[in-house]
Parts: sequence; structure tokens; C-alpha cells
Amino acid sequence: MKVRFADCTLDVAARRLVRAGREAHVSPKAFELLRILVDNRGRALSKAELLERAWPDVFVSEASLARVVTEIRDAVGDDAREGRIIRTMHGYGYSFGATVEADEPSGAAADAADWTCWIVWRKRAFPLNEGEHIVGREPGVTVWLDSPKVSRQHARVAVTGAGATIEDLGSKNGTIVRGARISTPVDLESGDEIRIGPFTLSFRAAAGQTTTESEVRER
Repeated sequence: MKVRFADCTLDVAARRLVRAGREAHVSPKAFELLRILVDNRGRALSKAELLERAWPDVFVSEASLARVVTEIRDAVGDDAREGRIIRTMHGYGYSFGATVEADEPSGAAADAADWTCWIVWRKRAFPLNEGEHIVGREPGVTVWLDSPKVSRQHARVAVTGAGATIEDLGSKNGTIVRGARISTPVDLESGDEIRIGPFTLSFRAAAGQTTTESEVRER
């Protein structure tokens, strides 16, 4: 989705932040933290929750969180004293304080009818249209998982009209599907659990989009 606030536009699918018509370059961690705050606008997030969600299974100090918040404020034209966009909840955490002017599909997500499958992590869903999608730590991949335990290009999900498959791309820590480490491409069914590094993901498919082996036999 594209989210517009103040003079900024946050394009989640394209991983772009634009301010006053010009791209504002931020680190992947700053972009992710801003996305988390925008997704949870209307409520204050504790420092502990932000650290857990932005740095899963990695120990970092509150000083690191404060530095990334400062980076976000510089990018969106905010000021710590005013806190028009990123509000400091003293002794607790931060919240997103700007008014969201519009939510609209981004260019990469405009045709929602093409989305047949999703990879879900916690409350975040990564839509998968027909084609190949990379899961990994490299910025710009379809399913971005920021952890040193995830390879830059960790796994590939291929979606076709007949269903979806996943294969490991020679990752160091492997890809676990339905509790077993995979060595060849395997079919995915809606509800399958996928473990990649510290992340436990869930595969979801729209009704009628996946065909199981039992269905093939019945036909």
C-alpha cells in the first residue's frame, strides 16, 4: 500500500519513501521501523515491542532504536521536540502521530485481483501474484526478512495457476516446511508452516488456488 502523510508518501510494496516529490533514502531498518509505526498508528508501541519486531532475535540497545528514530525523523522532516509525525512517549516508546491522508494500492500492488497467495508473518502479509518470488534478507525481495540468520536470497516461491511450490536456494540455515528441512522444491498448501531462520511464516492461498495430490487422484 501507499500511505500519504504530511508531505510524504510511503510505498510499502516498492519500499520507497518520498518527501515533497523527491525520494528520501533511508536504511532498510529505518524503513521497516517506519512501516511498523504506520501500521500501528493510533496506539503507542513500547520500546521493547519495537525492538522485538524490528530486530527479531537480535539483541540491540535502546540507543540503537533511538538512532533509527532520529534517522526517520530527519527523512520525513520531523522534529523530536514537536513530534508531529513520530511522537516520543517518554519512559515508554513511540507512536505515529501524523494524519494519514490516503491509503491506496501501490504500483506493484494495484491489481489486487492478481494476488492469489500470501506469506504471512505475525500481522504482516506479503502478497504473491503468479510468478517467482524470493524470500530473504536482501532489500527489494518479495518477502524481506531482516535477520543475520536468513540468507540474502534464502528461498524461492513459485506461484502458478495450478498451485505454489517452495525451494531452498542453498541457504546456510535451511528452509523448513511442515517440520522438515527441504532439499528439493515442494508443493505448498494453504496453512503450511514455513520456518526460515528465526521467522515462523504461514502460507495462505485464496480458495480454489491450490490443488493437492489427493484432489488430483480424486479427479
